[in-house]
Amino acid sequence: MTQETTQVSHDGPAEVRARATGPTAGLAPGYTQANLIAVPRDLAYDMLLFAQRNPKPCPVLDVSDPGSPRTVLAPDADLRTDVPRYRVWRDGTLVDEPTDATPHWRDDLVAFLIGCSFTFEAALVAAGVPLRHGRNVPMYVTNRECRPAGRLHGPMVVSLRMIPESLVDTAIRVTALMPAVHGSPVHVGDPGALGIADLATPDFGDAPVAEPGDVPVFWACGVTPQAVLMASRPPFAITHAPGHMFVTDVEDSEYQLLSQR
Repeated sequence: MTQETTQVSHDGPAEVRARATGPTAGLAPGYTQANLIAVPRDLAYDMLLFAQRNPKPCPVLDVSDPGSPRTVLAPDADLRTDVPRYRVWRDGTLVDEPTDATPHWRDDLVAFLIGCSFTFEAALVAAGVPLRHGRNVPMYVTNRECRPAGRLHGPMVVSLRMIPESLVDTAIRVTALMPAVHGSPVHVGDPGALGIADLATPDFGDAPVAEPGDVPVFWACGVTPQAVLMASRPPFAITHAPGHMFVTDVEDSEYQLLSQR
C-alpha cells in the first residue's frame, strides 16, 4: 500500500483548540495532547483508583475540581468547548457526539485528563521512525482485561503503529522514556495474541497502512475508559471522541525522562 503520513500543522495549541474540527494527530507539534473523561463526583474515586491500577492505558495528567471546566494544563482553555468532538454516554450507551459539551456539562462532573500516544509521535519521527497512519491512529479493543476498581471494569484498548522491523527497538526505547503518555508498547507482533481478529477493521480510528517488512506494534491507549464505560455502564459520562484530543499548553519535553531531553 502507498505510505501515508500524519499531516502536520504548525498552529499553536490555543489556535488548534479554537479551530480544529477533526482528529488532532500532527496538530500543534511539540505540545502534549490528552484524552478526556468526565464522570460524576460519586464515581470519581472509582475512576481515580482505576487509573492508578492501570497506569499504562490511563496515565493521569490532571484532575479537575468538581464542576470545573478548567485544567492547569491549559489555564485559559475550557474543557466543555475546546475538544474538537465529544461523546456523551448514558448507562454505557453513546447518545450524542457534540462539538460543544456545554449543554451536557454538570456541576458535579470531575474531569480526568489522560496521557495520549500522539504526544510521543514527534519523538518517534525525530528518531527516524516513520508514521504510516493517516490523521487518526488505528485503535482496537483487546482481550486483556484491566484491573477493576469499584464499579469500573473492562478491556484495554490499544493503538497500532506499523513499524519497520529494523526500527522496532528504537520505537520501544523512545516511547519507554515517556511513561506519562503510555510509555513502551504492550505488545509487538501477532495481533491474535490480543484477541484482534482483523487489523484492517479497527474499532476506532483509520485502517492501518503497512509497507513490506513492517511489524505491528501496539501501545496502551487512552480510549480504554470508553471501553470501560461500555462494559461497566455507569449512569453518565462525557469523553472525547477517539482521536479528537484536548491539546494542552504543556510541551512534550515535560513528559520525557531526562535522558531524552
